[in-house]
Amino acid sequence: MNYTSDMEKAMQQSHGIGYEEYSRKLENQLAVERRREQEYQQSQKMVSDVDRMIHR
Repeated sequence: MNYTSDMEKAMQQSHGIGYEEYSRKLENQLAVERRREQEYQQSQKMVSDVDRMIHR
């Protein structure tokens, strides 16, 4: 996969590390993926909450 400068910038902004650092250490990958999973779960909860408010 070709990693573009925009992708690098997004990785830095979102996770505070660059792709090279991310790909070098499994520990970094796991930390980033844990954060992504937490953000996903939070967004799903927000969607569910809004959905419940709308369909009362």
